[in-house]
Amino acid sequence: MKESRLPVVAGFRASGIHCGIKDASPDLALIASDVEASVAGVFTRSSVVGAPVELCREHLRSGGGRARAVVVNSGISNVAMGERGRRDAARMAELAAGALGCRPREVFVASTGVIGESLPMARLREGIPRAAEALHARGLPDAAEAIRTTDTFPKLACSRARVAGKAVRLAGIAKGSGMVEPNMATMLSFLVSDAAVSPAFLRALLRRVATTTYNRLTVDGETSTSDSVLIFCNGLAGNARLTSVRSPGAERFERAVHEVAEGLAKQLARDGEGATKLITVDVTGARSPAQAESAARRIANSLLVKTAVFGGDPNWGRILQTAGAARVALDMERAVVKLAGVTVFRRGRPAGAAARRRAEQRLAGDEVSIELDLAAGRCSARVWTCDLSYDYVRINAEYTT
Repeated sequence: MKESRLPVVAGFRASGIHCGIKDASPDLALIASDVEASVAGVFTRSSVVGAPVELCREHLRSGGGRARAVVVNSGISNVAMGERGRRDAARMAELAAGALGCRPREVFVASTGVIGESLPMARLREGIPRAAEALHARGLPDAAEAIRTTDTFPKLACSRARVAGKAVRLAGIAKGSGMVEPNMATMLSFLVSDAAVSPAFLRALLRRVATTTYNRLTVDGETSTSDSVLIFCNGLAGNARLTSVRSPGAERFERAVHEVAEGLAKQLARDGEGATKLITVDVTGARSPAQAESAARRIANSLLVKTAVFGGDPNWGRILQTAGAARVALDMERAVVKLAGVTVFRRGRPAGAAARRRAEQRLAGDEVSIELDLAAGRCSARVWTCDLSYDYVRINAEYTT
């Protein structure tokens, strides 16, 4: 998305600055609402979590689903640092609260980067007040830059909706390139809206949206220690408050949130470490939703499938093989495999050399679809992923060295 297209969301300001955690690039972001906002979050289900995730969970519990801001650093994840890590996360919230004139429990914290290193708190003590001074209405692109680690581009998305007769705006940012297979969230993503929404409804809405967007994303099958998605809604659009799915405009608002989340999830897949292609995996004809998702995830995470797509090899056998390994029900005589829109397997046999050549030509594009009809039922699932290139190995072989 072009930065100029990202709308101003009433009452929200953001910034992204360099405070010295990384060598030269921006590494500290702040997003703040001028007024108290409803907030909801979903986080990693890993048993190894960062101190910021622990702090955010506690602030959600103690703050009644109300908040003012989130402060984010990149370069160091503040994971596996024990009591020091917890103190540092709390101090980040305190520093931001002091700069914004609110309570520490109204500030959420996120950190991303290397595991097992301590945060340079002297630099954050100096940097967080500067980030507050730099806040401005069109600052989300700056924040998107500052939360990047191995990302090659910032991720931004926006949407609009008419809710109970009022124009509502949404915008979101995200980061994530490697160590990405969310277990109900993604690496880091922050959404803001001027809609009036109750905290309870916002929590339920975000869980539903995450299930079919962030949770349908995989780069390398690895769930992060720091996965966090937060959404803030400050009510300045003036719509009648959304409190349930029956509220006027609730469905439109949820569709708009879904649009932003899906846009960000697809950008994250496109920018997987070393990726050259965005892959959309669609499984249909499954006996149950669980079997559809199992097959789609298995295909999306298959090293054999991902390397075949990188090499432009229309190897449909790898798709059938890995779906079979997932032990899902399928009818081989009626199953269909399509690569980049070309049917390469049907009626229990290959579709022929001409179809293979057409598929090979289409695999040269930077967006590739993989479609598998299991012909065993009526359920379906979609997962986004990317190919696996030489650069993925290089990036991760040298991550801390």
